[in-house]
Amino acid sequence: MESDYQRSESMDVKVKLLLSGGHEYILWLKSDSPLLESLLKVLVNRSQNQASAILFQIPVDEGHSALCFPSDHLVGIVTEPPIFVQQKAPVPAPPEVPPARPVASNFIPSECVQLDNFILPAEQEKLLKFVFQKESEFVPTSTSTGAADYRRSWVLHSFPEFSELIIKRIHTVLPDVLSKLSLPAFTVSQIEAQLTAHNDGNFYKVHNDSGSPDTATRFLTYVYYFYREPKPFSGGELVIYDSRVENNYYVKAESFKTIEPRNNSIVFFLSRYMHEVLPVSCPSQAFTDSRFTINGWIRR
Repeated sequence: MESDYQRSESMDVKVKLLLSGGHEYILWLKSDSPLLESLLKVLVNRSQNQASAILFQIPVDEGHSALCFPSDHLVGIVTEPPIFVQQKAPVPAPPEVPPARPVASNFIPSECVQLDNFILPAEQEKLLKFVFQKESEFVPTSTSTGAADYRRSWVLHSFPEFSELIIKRIHTVLPDVLSKLSLPAFTVSQIEAQLTAHNDGNFYKVHNDSGSPDTATRFLTYVYYFYREPKPFSGGELVIYDSRVENNYYVKAESFKTIEPRNNSIVFFLSRYMHEVLPVSCPSQAFTDSRFTINGWIRR
């Protein structure tokens, strides 16, 4: 790598890291820093289709914090003064070897975790009775953009006993969830919760949960499902889309995962994933036959 970029004597370089999702971080490094060399090497290898994923762990804030990200999230680097990379021409494949099928380098599969039997049966029975008694306090849901006909469901904002129950249980399982999602541990600043009901014809079109300034710190989304047995409705599946990166932002891919709303189960996934709730069919249209959830967001 010594000959791959132009430099003279060692000097301080202002390095702006451009990460997927539109995030930027500024570091000050020496021009002969091994870290700067590794960062540039990632971009060189990716341009030659030789990228291999590694995890960068960079001390920041005088060593009081660490910036961690996988190398495939590095979109670009801005250096001041400029450092130019001398790229080597790729060696063409022999003519007799057919070209490999192209794979989108910016494709990111979605991952989720679904846990069954999340609370005790007696706790769930008590929760259902509480919800049935609060029917008159449910109000129509809305979206942050105010878009019409984008979301149809009902929400109960105050349910302290059960929000505390769910949040306490989430704290208990979170280390295991992060491990299953291959995510590093982080300090939770807040866990939000709302209680929703989806009845006949209700839905929520494609959206993400962290796309505005006031939701940017939402890291994980969770959805806890509960309802009467036998199941009095159909539909209402959660669809989580895979992602592509376009102009440093995550956008919806065509592929997806479909999550069944299993009774007394909870699903966790990254809040930046595009997802939707498919329409619910509830023939009786009775409130007590709704697809109920306690859903919310874990903020960093």
